[in-house]
This record gives sequence, structure tokens and C-alpha cells, in this order.
Amino acid sequence: MGILSGNPQDEPMHYGEVFGTWSFLLTAKGAIAGYQTHLNHAGDEDLLKLLKETINNGQQEIQQIETLLKENGVGLPPSPPERPKAHLEDIPAGARFTDPEIAAMLSENIAAGLVACSTIIGQSIREDIAAMFGQFHVQKAALGVKALRLNKEKGWLIPPPLHHYKADDC
Repeated sequence: MGILSGNPQDEPMHYGEVFGTWSFLLTAKGAIAGYQTHLNHAGDEDLLKLLKETINNGQQEIQQIETLLKENGVGLPPSPPERPKAHLEDIPAGARFTDPEIAAMLSENIAAGLVACSTIIGQSIREDIAAMFGQFHVQKAALGVKALRLNKEKGWLIPPPLHHYKADDC
């Protein structure tokens, strides 16, 4: 039997796993507060649905990570307060995030979350932690596809300059 080859939940977390999961949790809590704020600014029904789905997924991730950290004696990062609900019409036009801006920020956060999940998977020696972040990664990839489709369908996607190189053109 090798080192740390028993039940992964009986194994200690190493410092990288502690830091990675704790940092992910802190970021997830902040992101949810931001998404709650974006709910007040969004007018598009499809965008609102995607924001709500993202919030629900994030809250599930938070619960799983908090359970893991508590079981391993790690203090939890602070949680920002829930954001109050507001009516879109009450937010002055100049102070309002637009739907394309919200969709772009959401897409960016999903992409950053994919990288964070991959990093934690790569540094984990506990299989249960790697599997948990693998699950988060799959959920974020699915959200990323939904966000991409939404951006394309609504005409919000701003592609970088397209490269049309062909060897015959030289």
C-alpha cells in the first residue's frame, strides 16, 4: 500500500489544496454578490435565466467547499451580504450595466473559473478534492457554452480580428 492510498477523506489536505480551495471559495462568494447585483441591471430574460443558473451553481459549490474546509479545520473566508433587489427602471441609465456588458463579465468569470478549477485539480493529491473540482469544471464548461450561445444569438459577441491566412495567398 502506497503513501496516502487509503480513503482520501481521511488524508490531510496539503497547503496548496487549502489555499486553492479557500481562495476559490472567497472568489465564488464575491462573484455571487456581483451576479446578484447584475440581476438588478439585466433586462434580457435569457441573460437573467443564465445569471440565476450561475448563482445556483455557485451556491452549490460554496456549500461543498465549506463542508470540506470545515471537516478539515480550516476557517472560512467572510461572505459578502446578500444584494438587495432593485427595479431596472430605478437605476439611472448612466449608472446601469448593459446586457452586453453583463454577458461579457459573466463569460470572463466563467473562463477564469475554468482555469481555477483546472489549477486545483492539477495540484490536488486528494482524489476527492480533484473530483469535486472536476465536477465544478464540467458545470462551468456547460455554462460557458450557454454564455457563448447567448452572446452569439443576441449579437453581443465581439470577436477579435479574424485571421484569414491561406498559404496560396503568399
